[in-house]
Amino acid sequence: MTNHKQPHFILVPLMAQGHMIPMVDLGLLLAGRGVLVSVMTTPVNASRFRSTIERARLACLPIHFVELRFPSAEVGLPDGFENIDVVARMEYAHDFFRATRLLQQQVEDYIRERSPLPNCIISDVCHPWMRNVARNFGIPRLTFSVISCFTQICEYNIRHYKVLDSLEDQKAPFAVPGLAERIEVTKAQVPGFWVGWEEMAKEVYEAEFAADGIVLNTFEAMEDVHIKSYAKAMGKKVWSLGPYSLCNKTIAPMAARGNKASIDAAQCLSWLDPKEPRSVVYVSFGSLTHMKPSQLREIGLGLEASGHPFVLVIKKTETNAEVKEWLLEFEEKIGSRGLVIKGWAPQVMILSHPAAGGFMTHCGWNSTLEGISAGVPMITWPHFADQFLNEKMAVDVLEVAVSLGVKEPTNWGVDDVPFVVPRDEVERAVRRLMDDGVEGRARRGRARKLGEKAKEAMEEGGSSHANMTHLIEHYTH
Repeated sequence: MTNHKQPHFILVPLMAQGHMIPMVDLGLLLAGRGVLVSVMTTPVNASRFRSTIERARLACLPIHFVELRFPSAEVGLPDGFENIDVVARMEYAHDFFRATRLLQQQVEDYIRERSPLPNCIISDVCHPWMRNVARNFGIPRLTFSVISCFTQICEYNIRHYKVLDSLEDQKAPFAVPGLAERIEVTKAQVPGFWVGWEEMAKEVYEAEFAADGIVLNTFEAMEDVHIKSYAKAMGKKVWSLGPYSLCNKTIAPMAARGNKASIDAAQCLSWLDPKEPRSVVYVSFGSLTHMKPSQLREIGLGLEASGHPFVLVIKKTETNAEVKEWLLEFEEKIGSRGLVIKGWAPQVMILSHPAAGGFMTHCGWNSTLEGISAGVPMITWPHFADQFLNEKMAVDVLEVAVSLGVKEPTNWGVDDVPFVVPRDEVERAVRRLMDDGVEGRARRGRARKLGEKAKEAMEEGGSSHANMTHLIEHYTH
């Protein structure tokens, strides 16, 4: 039974780190405003957020993590395949999404046991089946998206104007219609579902149009025009409530989000603290990109040649015998000039440190927004999905990043990367980003001001803070 006077929101994330981390942050923000929050998760995913769960408990926040049994066996997946980064390969992806659909009955059983019924459901856009859950109980449903509003309106306009229908050349650039800015991309760079996923894509789009509103991790000072354009296009309210990651400023500023850090916070700070302000380049490519050994070597050697201190994150899935052998020699060679983190890094903590001066990123929206929130300029290296459009926003619209120049997307879950970015291009991009000339100083100034606006949005009186208040009031009364 729940408190009749306390609003209750159900949050249903997609089981992928890039989706779960911001959804959990949103849950913490809602709970911090007195909302009872139930986050649907599974045992493997809950174990990754164990420290977050414990911190929320110690802070007496009304947020609960409801562990549903993930139906791996029913779809032929091995035990433990409960997150996209574990699935890792395209051959398992269909089965993974079939399994997520089978969670519907457990979610409905949980809701049925609540009295009164929850006030609102916020579900990931990749769970179109949650449309049925909300309809079955008569509960308002908001879709939760993990991409920028700029990318959302670009996708919408490309689809609405049927731009891709007449394009045969995957590499020919075209201008995205309906924007105030001139943004050029290629057909290959446009995000979308994979070949063979047309039916799911149709369901996702239909479920989004049928939702009562859309929740985005962004803020008005950065995307006001795009938010208004997207709300008009969709014919519904778009709630800009971010950057969510700033909730950790008060809840756990030194903690890693989404998983247990592979490096102790004190050890990381002891390396960062002696460095000059804005001198360190932080390099991380998210949870789903995969760099082959030859590419990791070129990145490391390019960073070394740049002359700037750096933090390089290498995922555990990338540390095979060849990489380990190279790292033994590389780490000894660079000494204290570089810090290599093998596994999960406390990214927000590193970016927020005064020594952080640049961020080489894959342009996932979570990482891009974390860089923006910290006021740190970026080097963009997109790989797939929404990342090329996020790059356009960071480089061409906000002008807080420099592009590494990668034009060809890679395929998630398929080891077919046809090229290696050489070390001299990595070095050149780092030197350009960290340059103290007119261009570099102007870019850093824009990044710093945007970071200040991000923080203002989340503070009392800020746009995102006010939007959160209005959202809670709207779905409570």
